Amino acid sequence: MFRLWKECEGAENIVISGHVRPDGDCVGSCMATYLFLKKVMPEARIKVFLEQPADIFSCIQDYDKIETECHIDEAPDIFIALDCEKTRLGAAEVLFDKAKKKINIDHHISNASGCGDVNYVVPTASSASELVYDVIDKEYMDLEIAKAIYIGIIHDTGIFQYSNTSPKTLQTAGELIAFGFDFPTLIDETFYEKTYVQNQILGRALLESIIFMDGKCAVSYVDQKTMAFYNATPKDLEGIVNQLRIVKGVECAIFMYEIGTQQYKVSLRSCKYVDVSKVATFFGGGGHVRAAGCTMNGSFYDVVNNLSEHIEEQMVQVKY
Repeated sequence: MFRLWKECEGAENIVISGHVRPDGDCVGSCMATYLFLKKVMPEARIKVFLEQPADIFSCIQDYDKIETECHIDEAPDIFIALDCEKTRLGAAEVLFDKAKKKINIDHHISNASGCGDVNYVVPTASSASELVYDVIDKEYMDLEIAKAIYIGIIHDTGIFQYSNTSPKTLQTAGELIAFGFDFPTLIDETFYEKTYVQNQILGRALLESIIFMDGKCAVSYVDQKTMAFYNATPKDLEGIVNQLRIVKGVECAIFMYEIGTQQYKVSLRSCKYVDVSKVATFFGGGGHVRAAGCTMNGSFYDVVNNLSEHIEEQMVQVKY
């Protein structure tokens, strides 16, 4: 059985990181790993590198210890890559390659074989945070570690409503809330609450959305001009694709936002039978069966047409 502490034993310099544009699972799994290792290895130098996470995650202990610029020159004894494979580490990928030992903990089906010297990759798991709970020694669990893991799980399961939620996930969640943190408030403040700007741009995206494929597919996008008008950042767009997904009759939702001239960051979600990870992987991205993403070039219509071809292939197989 993979035991994180055992794999890190004797290390003096440990770096922890996750994917670019970190979401709740990425932040939760990285910080839970950090809090656990700081507790069991107090003499080790341990750093977390992430692009600046959303402020909603500041409730996690030592959130302020996250370093947003990867500027270490010496090779770490151990680099722990969480919730991704190495090409999604951004600037930290160089440091990952230098590390004397590489550990990869992930649940993405597009990274099934892992990218480390030691891998704990379980594509059927709800989240990387659930896997972190698997590999840490339970006698060292405490309220703050439990809270970080719980945040990661609720964000990647949509508060236990997505199909990646298993009986094991719910059992893990039950064991976590037994530590006594205020989980209803945690859900409200990190998952449901939105700023006025977020609600404005959500409304704009829904107003301008398009339904096609006999009502089975919904798509919307936000261009850079609109982002500038609302003074919005990519973090303000989180949740839009999920709102498109729950439109009655929709099986697959597409949301994209412009990151450059005719270049889009694409998020895909599905309800029952479209494997969006296959679609995203074809275009150089990846993810899960029901939630995936990629970056694509072209006009909005070019991107939608290219995605639609692959989505329709799967829909035809079930005679939508």
